[in-house]
Amino acid sequence: MIYCLTGEILYLNATAMTAVIDCAGVGYKLTVSGNTMSRLSAAGEGVHTRVFTYMSVREDAVDLYGLDSPEELEIFKLLIKVDGVGPKAANSILSVLSCQELIYAIVSEDAKAISRAPGVGAKTAAKVILELHDKIEKNFFTGAPVIQKKGAVSEKGIAAKGNLSDAKDALLVLGYSKAEITQALAKADSHSPTEDIIRDALAILMR
Repeated sequence: MIYCLTGEILYLNATAMTAVIDCAGVGYKLTVSGNTMSRLSAAGEGVHTRVFTYMSVREDAVDLYGLDSPEELEIFKLLIKVDGVGPKAANSILSVLSCQELIYAIVSEDAKAISRAPGVGAKTAAKVILELHDKIEKNFFTGAPVIQKKGAVSEKGIAAKGNLSDAKDALLVLGYSKAEITQALAKADSHSPTEDIIRDALAILMR
C-alpha cells in the first residue's frame, strides 16, 4: 500500500477534487478531500508537498485518495468500514467536515452535520455514529473525559468548575490552543452540562 506521496504539485482541479503529484517523474492522480485541496490550492502548482493516501482496488478500477494528515487518513479508513460508506462517501464527508468537526459530530451524535455531505443521507449518517462512536472515543479521546449525552449526570457531578475543566480537556484533545479555548469558554454558561459547554464553545471556535 502507498502510505504517502512526497513530490511536486503538478496539477490541481478543484471542481473535480483531483490533484496530480509528480514523484520522481511519475505523476500520481489523486481524488482528494476538501482539507487537502484547500492546502494544495493555497500552496499552488510547482510546490513540493506530501499527501497521505489510501488505495481503493476494485475489479474495474484502482483509485488513489489523498488525505491531508495521518489523522485524516485514519478517520477515512474508519469511515469506509461502516456499512454503506465507500471511499467516495468518506471523501465527501471529509470534504464537508474537518477531522475535528467530524470527531465532535460523531461523539455528540450530530447526524445532521454528517448528512450535509453530498451523497450521504440521514440513515448513513446514523450508521456512521452508531458504528464509530466507541472507536472514535477510544482512538481519539484516550485519557480525556467522555462527552455525555444531554441530560446525563457526570461522574464528577455537575459542579461548574468541573464542567469547565472537562470541556477544556476535550477541546485540547480536539487540537485547539489554550488561548482559543479560554476565549471561547469565557462566553459559555459554566452551569450547563459539559456537552452543552463544548457545543457552545465549538460554535464560537468554528466561526
